[in-house]
Amino acid sequence: MSEPTRPVRRGRLLRLGAAVVVLLAVAGYVVTHYLTGGRGAARCVVVSGMGDGASYEFSSDQAVNAATIAAVGTARGMPERAVTIALATALQESGLRNITHGDRDSVGLFQQRPSQGWGTAEQIQDPVYSAAEFYRHLDEVAGYSRLPLTVAAQRVQRSGFPQAYAKHEPDATLLSAALTGRSEASLTCEDGDAVRAASPSAVRTALVRDFGRGVLQPAGATVAGEDTPPASAAPSPRMEGRALLVPVPRGQEDGRGSRQRGWELAHWAVANAAALGIDKVSYAGREWTGDRWRDTGAGAAGRGPDQVRIVTGQ
Repeated sequence: MSEPTRPVRRGRLLRLGAAVVVLLAVAGYVVTHYLTGGRGAARCVVVSGMGDGASYEFSSDQAVNAATIAAVGTARGMPERAVTIALATALQESGLRNITHGDRDSVGLFQQRPSQGWGTAEQIQDPVYSAAEFYRHLDEVAGYSRLPLTVAAQRVQRSGFPQAYAKHEPDATLLSAALTGRSEASLTCEDGDAVRAASPSAVRTALVRDFGRGVLQPAGATVAGEDTPPASAAPSPRMEGRALLVPVPRGQEDGRGSRQRGWELAHWAVANAAALGIDKVSYAGREWTGDRWRDTGAGAAGRGPDQVRIVTGQ
C-alpha cells in the first residue's frame, strides 16, 4: 500500500518547491521595484576618487534626493563635512527616499516631525525645505564638523538609535565628495526604461530649485544679497537648441575653486538625468553620455572649464 503514495508525495514536493520559487521571484521583484522607485534598471554608482576601489550603488530616485541635499548644503555655504552628515542621516532615516510615513508623524527624507516644530507635513515633504531645516539645526551644533558623525547627527535628530548613523558614513562620504565636486567624474548613472524627456528650461528650473538663483550668475558676477539677486543681475544660462550652458563662477566665497564648482554642477546633472531626460553632460574635457565619463580630448579648451553643458533629450 505504500508504493502508490511515493509518486504523489514526490509530486506534492515538486509543486511546493515550484511555489516557493515563484514566491521568491515575486518577493525579489517587489524589493527591486521599491528600491529603484519602479524604474527598471535606472541605477547610479559613485566611486572613490582615492583609487581604493570603494563604491556605492543606488537608484536614480535616490540620486536626485542626494543631489538636492548636497546642493542645498553648498548653497548655504556649508562645508563638505556637513553634507556628509546630512547624507548619512537621510540614508539611515529614509534610505534617501522622500517617504510619506514613519514613526508617529515622521515624514520625508530626514523623518522630521510636524509635532516637533519641523514644519508642516507638506513642507517637510519638500526635499529642499527639509534639507535646509536639517542644515539650519546642524549649524547650531557647536563644533559639529569636529564631532563624530553619529554625535553630530544625533544632536539634530534626537533618534532612539543614534549609533545607526555610523554604518552609512562610508557611503555618505563617497556621495558628498562627488556631489560637492571634490571628486571629479566619480558619479555615473545608467538610464532606465522610464526616462521622462524634458527641455533645457526644465533643467534650469530644477537648478534654481536646488541651488537658488545664485546658480544663474555668469562667471565672475557678484551676487547681490544673501540668497536672491535682483532679476536684472541674474541672466539665464545660455541655451543652444537642446543644450543648457551653465556658467561656473571663477571664485567661491567658501574657498572652493571654480573647477570644483563645475564638477558639482556636472554631477548634479548626471544625478538628475533620468528625472529630467538629460542625455549628455560635458565639463572640462570630459563628457558623460548615459553610462560613464569619457575624455573628449578637449582638455580645458573649447567649451572651457567656466561652463557646464547639459543636453536634454528633446
